[in-house]
Amino acid sequence: MEIHVVKPGESVYSIATQYGVPWQKIVSDNELENPNQLVVGQTLVILQGNRQHVVRRGESLYLIAMQYQVRINDIINANPQITNPAVLQIGQVITIPPRDIKFGPIQVNGYAFPNIDMEVLRKTLPNLTYLSIFSYQVNADGSLDTIDDLPLIQAARSFRVAPLMVITNIGDEGGFDSDLASTILRSTTIQDTLLDNIVRILEEKNYSGLDIDFEYIYPNDRENYNNFLRRVVARLRPLGYSITTALAPKISADQEGLLYEAHDYPVHGELADHVILMTYEWGYTYSPPMAVAPINEVRRVLNYAVTAIPRQKIFMGIPNYGYNWTLPFEEGTAAQTISNVGAVNLAYEVGAWISFDPIAQAPFFRYYDSNGRQHEVWFEDARSILAKLTLANEFRLGGISYWTINRYFPQNWLVLNSVYDVVKVL
Repeated sequence: MEIHVVKPGESVYSIATQYGVPWQKIVSDNELENPNQLVVGQTLVILQGNRQHVVRRGESLYLIAMQYQVRINDIINANPQITNPAVLQIGQVITIPPRDIKFGPIQVNGYAFPNIDMEVLRKTLPNLTYLSIFSYQVNADGSLDTIDDLPLIQAARSFRVAPLMVITNIGDEGGFDSDLASTILRSTTIQDTLLDNIVRILEEKNYSGLDIDFEYIYPNDRENYNNFLRRVVARLRPLGYSITTALAPKISADQEGLLYEAHDYPVHGELADHVILMTYEWGYTYSPPMAVAPINEVRRVLNYAVTAIPRQKIFMGIPNYGYNWTLPFEEGTAAQTISNVGAVNLAYEVGAWISFDPIAQAPFFRYYDSNGRQHEVWFEDARSILAKLTLANEFRLGGISYWTINRYFPQNWLVLNSVYDVVKVL
């Protein structure tokens, strides 16, 4: 795999010639809607098969390996006919293996809303271990709102993907409700009703496990949340269900704030099978313009997380979206969500060149709209995805988790499958 960054004057055809692959393959792999509309700074993932090199006068394996940026040993392994690596014959044909990074196996979770396009879901499921279907909203009496999840569950299982039932404390107003969480976490009677309803749905709908996403819990409910998790594990694990929790991206045990304080990393790490770290939303709807998941900030979270949670249980969150801010930024104004593919299309439409922030390891661009207002757009591309996957490998994490898979991003899956082997548990 190669990640090519488009330069001025380049076309799909010239890039294909550079890498010795058919231009149609680049178009197909990257699912380019219009191959003639490339943007300077845009990434293209180049999947190379074995190439043939004809030895010229004066060439050595060292020089050939440097030319193709592969290891000498990989060339030797791909060419058993080379009995003496120090002696090459002019005109000799040598197979050049693709330059691949292989990190090994990894588990992959993807969050999906029930309204996901089923074709997008089917294209995505081969890349997943788990599908977290978002979400069953809990009520103050322990009941659960219903969702149309059966088509997603059936599709997941047909691809050997384990479907996870997600429960949330999202209230009637559409946001995470601290009071609702408190009502549930302070009453074992309500919890008994809730657990009965969870087990019933898990069994009726053929789920594989439960994903608990309770957010903005009052700090004084921290131990109540821990005790609730203990009750969940005691009830579900003997029945063969897995338990996953989603946690805020903390950088220390005593981090202050409503989002963080009740999320007890060591307890969740001890009790849950998997812990999803929501390592995104540094750049968010009401923030100043910045990367959604700057790699330097994600690293700070992982530095703490691995001291409190077993590495193999940690799933690092990866965003599958970006934001478009209007400048100058004013407190309280909202950015617009944009897909990663949509961001590149927008850059083409407005004639912008895409830049890349080396610290955040994320792409961005600026432009002026038809009303003369300046905008700044941050999103994800093949480079930023590779940086995140490399970080997960550096920390030897058990998995990654995408929020969300509703919008299809071809380059993400190309990069993921080039560097990792996705684990299936069904």
